Amino acid sequence: MKKGIVAIVGRPNVGKSSLFNRIIKQKKSIVENTPGVTRDRIYGTTEWLTREFIVIDTGGITLEDQPFAKEIKIQAEIAIEEADVIVFVLNHKEQLTEEDKMIARILYKTKKPVILAVNKYDKKTNDYVQYEYMSLGLNEPIMMSATHGIGIGDLLDSVIKLLPSANDLNPDMNSRIAIIGRPNVGKSSLVNSLLNETRMIVSEIPGTTIDAVDSVVKVNNIEYTIVDTAGIRKKSKIFRNIEKYSYLRSLTTINGSDIIILMLDSSETITDLDTNIGGLAFEEKKPIIIVANKWDLVEDKEKKILEKEEEIRSYFKYLAYAKVLFVSTRDKTRISKIFSSIEDIKVGLTKKIKTSVFNEVLNKAQLINPAPNFNGGRLKIYYGSQVEAYLPTFVLFVNNPDYAHFSYKRFIENQIRLQFGFEGVPINIIFRERK
Repeated sequence: MKKGIVAIVGRPNVGKSSLFNRIIKQKKSIVENTPGVTRDRIYGTTEWLTREFIVIDTGGITLEDQPFAKEIKIQAEIAIEEADVIVFVLNHKEQLTEEDKMIARILYKTKKPVILAVNKYDKKTNDYVQYEYMSLGLNEPIMMSATHGIGIGDLLDSVIKLLPSANDLNPDMNSRIAIIGRPNVGKSSLVNSLLNETRMIVSEIPGTTIDAVDSVVKVNNIEYTIVDTAGIRKKSKIFRNIEKYSYLRSLTTINGSDIIILMLDSSETITDLDTNIGGLAFEEKKPIIIVANKWDLVEDKEKKILEKEEEIRSYFKYLAYAKVLFVSTRDKTRISKIFSSIEDIKVGLTKKIKTSVFNEVLNKAQLINPAPNFNGGRLKIYYGSQVEAYLPTFVLFVNNPDYAHFSYKRFIENQIRLQFGFEGVPINIIFRERK
């Protein structure tokens, strides 16, 4: 399920990073009094009133001729374009500036919901000062303090009201399949093979695709939306603004997709960048298929296939649930298996396990391998059940969740997968104290 996106914008030194840290409940952005410290967009995921959404912290938009000023403005504008809701932050301790008014003019053109948040406010100040901010024409401001937590609840309530519903975020209802990977692994060639036509520009020059492109294909009377994305590079190699734009589009495409195809070049060694890209999809809890392309370039295929899969598994230990397919987009071999894997994932996402059967598996698992002593006690699982959720989610009622060692959590997950499948699908296991 796609999450809504909230962008925090404003001129330098109004407290955007402090607000970002307060919302995501961790110190991720650098907070300093020096204007312009946040140069690139910084992302975080948070939850309010059971609604999960992504927050983007942006660099301050400024008129001054400072280093990175132009780049910061472009990055902020990109974030504004991708956002569903925009929080425009002002500094209550300073008067409105030309930069504030310039940002307001930019926001007028977006036609997106804008929340005016006046930071560094204390309740000792008279309320009449709010009318000065209303002159910007962006509705009544929310007076707040990111440092002291004043008004944060009101701000987040407003954000939740303005975020689009899940149906609005996924209007076509088709399964959205995003293809991600580093440059030149054959993403566009795979799209062409899946569509059985030349829809994308295919080139040996890395970085030909600079935007996410949607294409609809029907297979066995089932429609799929295939999304080709720009190749994700190392951050140190993202120089041009257009590449930063592509990087953001790739991230938002992952967020908005139902299933992810992670493409690798099977003729080359796995790189750290490959594993980092896979981590982006893993962190978003997305079903994943690992597709190793260019298998036609590998010699002694029959001998190498097990060796290559073992290599891939060793690099992607956190994606143990993902299926690995070896394909050749040039020869169009094994391409059809991608769609059958997608259908298997869709079955896994909707699979419901009877509580009685699930508890039999739990009991047998504890007999096979009793939980070890951890944190001063031994975990005892009394019973469990599957609950309604987008991803398969199981709640286990135990004597004390603190006794659950991570290795035993992994053992329980492996037992669930062994008995019930869920290949390609991440599952959630929640340990809850029985009361």
